[in-house]
Amino acid sequence: MAHNGVIGFDVGGTKCAVILGLVDGTQPPRILGKSRFPTRETGSPSACLDRMCREAKALLSEHGVELEQLTGVGISCGGPLDSRRGVILSPPNLPGWSGASWTERIAEALGAPAFMENDANACALAEWRWGAGQGCRSMAFLTFGTGLGAGLILDGRLYRGACGMAGELGHWRLSDYGPTGYGKEGSFEGFCSGGGIRQLAETLALRERQKGAPVFMGPGPLTARAVAEAARQGDPLALETLEHVARQLGRGLALLLDLLNPERIVIGSIYARCEGLLRDGMLRALEREALPASLAACRILPAALGDRIGDFAALAIAMAGTEQA
Repeated sequence: MAHNGVIGFDVGGTKCAVILGLVDGTQPPRILGKSRFPTRETGSPSACLDRMCREAKALLSEHGVELEQLTGVGISCGGPLDSRRGVILSPPNLPGWSGASWTERIAEALGAPAFMENDANACALAEWRWGAGQGCRSMAFLTFGTGLGAGLILDGRLYRGACGMAGELGHWRLSDYGPTGYGKEGSFEGFCSGGGIRQLAETLALRERQKGAPVFMGPGPLTARAVAEAARQGDPLALETLEHVARQLGRGLALLLDLLNPERIVIGSIYARCEGLLRDGMLRALEREALPASLAACRILPAALGDRIGDFAALAIAMAGTEQA
């Protein structure tokens, strides 16, 4: 085997994954193996890093790839972080990890250069290379999952901003009132994230109960997934919840369109699963709010890489980093 192995580390608040990929001309790269474990099981950032390196070496050995054949390691982690120094700053889903420095230790442990990006940037790279962003030179990828952030490809390059904070559009305030996200009431993340959808559904359910009206959005805990399923079954409160979400999604995207004039906007996670419930309301808001020329020039698409986007995102970091080194 030639020198074409790449490792991806996907670091999340709930679980971590280690992915071994083979760069052999296929698009996207072929995934040879993967291991995962609960993040909190390791107890500390340092212990987590050590375990990921052990898992990486085990995958390399299992698939007959020598350390010398490894060309790069990509680390995808929730922000904020300093990608240039490879330091995790203060990610809300990883409390206590502020200041954790990874790239130097990983490079030393595995003998290959290591590169780090926040998860939105990583997914933007993957969708741009192998997914819904292929063939364009300007695009935005929106996470729309646990939180809301964007990775930006501008003029054919990943754009990070002056201090690596570009794309934090979840912090935009769209309304003086509304669900809280990114520590801000009425924020883009407040309306367009899993937690925000739950908050909005709970508020509307309380309104109906106070009027004495029956409320049903499915059995079990109230989650974004439960709201979407109830909406597909015609539940009026769930449909109203997602109409609010779609309208605010369109308003936020109109700001993005007017500011950056991208060729494509690719949206992952909840939107990719619920496009049929959100697209019409989103487009109505966009037609009201966005500059017509910018809207006409942009395609708004669900992410194409599906449930494996996290794997490909981490590998994309490794590949992009080694190509630019």
